[in-house]
Amino acid sequence: MSASGTQLARMAPVAHVGHLARRFVGSLALGGPSPQDEAWVLSLLSEAELSLWRRMDGPDQRHAAGVARRVSRSLSERAALVAALLHDVGKVESGLGTFERVGATVARPWRERPVVPGRWRRYYDHPALGAELLALADSDPLVVAWAREHHLPAARWTVPAEVGRVLKAADDD
Repeated sequence: MSASGTQLARMAPVAHVGHLARRFVGSLALGGPSPQDEAWVLSLLSEAELSLWRRMDGPDQRHAAGVARRVSRSLSERAALVAALLHDVGKVESGLGTFERVGATVARPWRERPVVPGRWRRYYDHPALGAELLALADSDPLVVAWAREHHLPAARWTVPAEVGRVLKAADDD
């Protein structure tokens, strides 16, 4: 690995921790997206997708609207914007609150062990659960795929590479 590649490899975990810290601090604020973002979201989602959106808590909605706004700077297709809005919808199936999610995230290295509490397991499985919910909502195949794949390495994405790069960059702000 080159020197610059080694530096990037060392920086990646630090950047990830920073991302998680920003998400945690943001999740402590009450309330959902701004009225303008809420109106924009409502204009994008089908009735079934809107039903899923409403199951998300305020901080998750606020985060998702921010991701979608960042995506909209590069992409305007509805499916990409909905993918940004609903990529984490599977987390609603876990029933975990902010502090429980912190515990599950910190414990994540052990998630592959056979004995994992049910709600934590559902939290870890939120990509597959979200994809199932979105498929049942008859969402666009890109939306379903991104929900399933948003934590996978780019080499495993089935969404168009450029769309995936934009979605990933917007989520990892």
